[in-house]
Amino acid sequence: MGAVEVTRRVVPIERASTADLALLAMESGSAVPEHLGALIVLDTGPTFDVESAKRVLAERIRAVPRLRQRLVRPPHGCGRPVWVDAPAFDATRHVRLRRCPAPGDEQTLLDVAAAIISEPLPRSRPLWAAVLVPDLVDGRVGLVLVLHHVLADGIDGLAILARLADGAEPGPTRTFPQPCPTRRRLAAEAFRSRLRSLGRLGAGGRALRGVVAGTRGVPAPCAVACSILQVTGTRRRFAVARTDLVALHAAGRRHDATVNDVLLTAVGGALRTLLEGRGEHVEKFRIAVMVAGEKEASADVPGNQAVPLIVDVPGTGTPMERLAGMSGAVRAARASTAGRSPTAIPPTLLRFLAAAGLYRLYMRHQHRLHTLVSNVHGPDRPLTLDSAPVSAIVPLAIAEAGNLTVNVIALSYAGTLTVTVSADPERVPDLPVLAAALQAELDALITAPPGHL
Repeated sequence: MGAVEVTRRVVPIERASTADLALLAMESGSAVPEHLGALIVLDTGPTFDVESAKRVLAERIRAVPRLRQRLVRPPHGCGRPVWVDAPAFDATRHVRLRRCPAPGDEQTLLDVAAAIISEPLPRSRPLWAAVLVPDLVDGRVGLVLVLHHVLADGIDGLAILARLADGAEPGPTRTFPQPCPTRRRLAAEAFRSRLRSLGRLGAGGRALRGVVAGTRGVPAPCAVACSILQVTGTRRRFAVARTDLVALHAAGRRHDATVNDVLLTAVGGALRTLLEGRGEHVEKFRIAVMVAGEKEASADVPGNQAVPLIVDVPGTGTPMERLAGMSGAVRAARASTAGRSPTAIPPTLLRFLAAAGLYRLYMRHQHRLHTLVSNVHGPDRPLTLDSAPVSAIVPLAIAEAGNLTVNVIALSYAGTLTVTVSADPERVPDLPVLAAALQAELDALITAPPGHL
């Protein structure tokens, strides 16, 4: 009887959100896809079998509904694009193998991951890929998980990752494939949605004014001109710094600061070192930090709720002096926006700007910020995949960067904060200098004794 109820249940209509459409608009006309993901390093033993791991991944991925869906544009008058099941879905078409060239060290693996995450995902299939990369030093195996940003933000991406690990809680059961909503249902639901939108116009205007105020208004103070603001190309390279998460929390508490405050302090100091090596001096950096909006992580119904907040980060002084000046900066900026997202701008306007080339033109010549930093709280406990311990998770992201030659994304996992620096290798050939400076900043912040300035 229960199975009959499941099959006869009216299938809910899942529309692309405003943020989803904004991301698609931002990707329009760009040669760089909007992708995020993770590089997962597996400590494999002699019994680990790559083909078995591929089968395990394919089987577990089938239990995540969104990973079996496509975003489809409905007929005219039927509203926004709709998430629908892909009837011919085959997980094995998304899970593949790529060998790592010698010497198989971390930087070589990061270069392979950069190439994988830069590859466009076919729109005719669900927008994700999983690539196993063997031949690493010490017999380890890498797993590069790639998700289109329209499918999930960083929080939901981690929820999906957790569903793939050993011992994960099973998701809700449902029939597959679910029937597509009829044109009549889509049109009726779209009409009701438009009526609700008319009733929210006033609230939307107030929310947008609040966001503009939280991001320092329009026009905003300009970021100081320097060489990290240059038009970027299509290539990206990654470098990594790491620190102990408990020690980082302790460093923050000494100055009533959050992990984001400490991370921004380290990024500001690293950028200063990079620019001083180029003969430039910048006293203050304007950095957009992405924080989670009001949404619970879900692998079953992912979405995008990240909120960018622009914060002034000092570039001069000792690490602890700069951290003391940063205390509470992100909290204050977040309170001013009350969790609202700038992607509340009407998607039709964003699509028009993208089609006209105006959005990309603005991004290539903006002087509102120097870089963007994201920080996502990952699994607190160690994970295993097909019985192989996950020794590290490196966050990855790629997107049209405009004139931001450097971007930063951080992820905590099992007591370690891993910070990935993404850069255009043509504009930032000195990326190793930046990564080393970031590591030195993090080390200085966590080792400074209490009260030391």
